[in-house]
Amino acid sequence: MTVVDTEVSRARERVESLLDEGSFVELDAVARRPDSVVTGYGTVDGRPVAVYSQDATAFRAVHGEVSAAKIAKAMDFALKTGCPLISIQGSGVDGGVVGVQGEIFRRAVLASGVIPQIALVVGRADGAVHPPAVSDFVVTSDHASYLFVNGPEAVGAVTGERVGPEELGGARTLNAVSGIAHHMAHDQQDAIEYVRALLSYLPSNNLEDPPADPASHADAFEEELRPELNSIVPDTANQPYDMLQVVESALDEDEFLETQPLFAPNVITGLGRVEGHPVGVVANQPLRHGGCLDIDACEKAARFIRTCDAFNVPVVTFVDVPGFRPGADQELNGVVRRGAKLAYAYAEATVPLVTVITNKARGGAHDVMGSKHLGADLNLAWPTARIAVPGPRHAPEGIFLDPDSACEHGCVDAVITPSETRQHIVRGLRALRTKRETQPGRKHGNVPL
Repeated sequence: MTVVDTEVSRARERVESLLDEGSFVELDAVARRPDSVVTGYGTVDGRPVAVYSQDATAFRAVHGEVSAAKIAKAMDFALKTGCPLISIQGSGVDGGVVGVQGEIFRRAVLASGVIPQIALVVGRADGAVHPPAVSDFVVTSDHASYLFVNGPEAVGAVTGERVGPEELGGARTLNAVSGIAHHMAHDQQDAIEYVRALLSYLPSNNLEDPPADPASHADAFEEELRPELNSIVPDTANQPYDMLQVVESALDEDEFLETQPLFAPNVITGLGRVEGHPVGVVANQPLRHGGCLDIDACEKAARFIRTCDAFNVPVVTFVDVPGFRPGADQELNGVVRRGAKLAYAYAEATVPLVTVITNKARGGAHDVMGSKHLGADLNLAWPTARIAVPGPRHAPEGIFLDPDSACEHGCVDAVITPSETRQHIVRGLRALRTKRETQPGRKHGNVPL
């Protein structure tokens, strides 16, 4: 067996592990002899997807055009049929072929917000890193995934820095430092299972609603009291608690698929279901930096909200935010502009938006966390909530509004008992399923990149 045959076999095995058994139909099978890219379509849990998989550890530049053409056809197929596109990145398409990356990248941009795009990185991608970065989700495997524009060899030759591939662009760096990736799996099979789980929350395209199974939860509504939430917020000011407990208590069977858990952990993002219907969750995490917002947290949450909005997934927000994280580094690195991305994402969203304030909601950070002022549909507050108008960091206590006063000022719609949070979210999302809202006609907005 030749090197190319081995690579083709490995690429195909990954596709078949991802798709339902026996569902894979290969495209351009004859054209794969000179290279190691496998393209085609199949199903995941019975739903159509398009896929391309490459494992070209011995890839040669002369074959780049063949691979690019095959990948482009797979991407065109996904866009025309309105099905998700899964790319399995075993090795990048050689950057030495003029225009190869551009052709793929242009299609990824055209498909953005139209069909879900998920990149599964299971090798080293030197030359083709930008298409995965445009994907809605990037999934990696520990000690097996690498993304960098310039590899360790190039960095060492130009700058003299000695840095290994793991530190420069390995799975842990991608997940915890740069925030490019959304999940770091234990191994390749774990990564594949995460991709399949992601697909279960997403529609096939932007014209469809996410897959739902409301019948399975039809009789559970009256039994969803969570008394443990009545005492979860500590009596002592600034004492942290785990917001994940609140998040999971609001979802079906405590089900939550977290995204980017290692990056900007002071904000939680992820997918779950309420009455069998997928929802996106954004929440401050008091256990990390007191739940303060910073540059990374704002960008993480903003990107996630825009992904949910693109694919018709409602967003539920849990707020306990004392403000923006203070520091010269935050200001010098553009927290004003980057914080505006979060406000922009909420203000632009047309999906149902439900916000629950559990404790602190202070100043400008309150405004950008799914506030009523940004257009949230339903804003609820626990009795422990304290809402403050924008002001200096050490503003006097007198500017804080208790929940009842916040209702009078129009900041929240109702004060609820914490144990009944899920019930109120259920009622709210039920009412909002018929929501219809459009943005003013325009070519596109100008998000503060």
